[in-house]
Amino acid sequence: MPATEGEAMAGGAKSDGRARSGGRFERVTVNLAPRSSAALEHAAMITGDTKTDTINRALQIYAMLADVVDNGGAVLVRYTPDGELERQRLFPERFDRVTTRG
Repeated sequence: MPATEGEAMAGGAKSDGRARSGGRFERVTVNLAPRSSAALEHAAMITGDTKTDTINRALQIYAMLADVVDNGGAVLVRYTPDGELERQRLFPERFDRVTTRG
């Protein structure tokens, strides 16, 4: 049964479907560690998105954050409305080649 938009796709071959961006879907197989699998379940549950949409969004955010760090930026998170901003070290292997601006 072919995967449709919103369904998880596995394998290695391209599907005949079209992505929302107008490009082709690509099928991939991903082996998730238990912690990552739980994070996927949690993220899909709190957003109401499908697992496929959650993974697609997560990869786009990951690429954006990697670009920020590669260009000398930092990722800051405020965990509560009145909390302090905390720098997140998401890509420790990249910090050797990035100048931190303070």
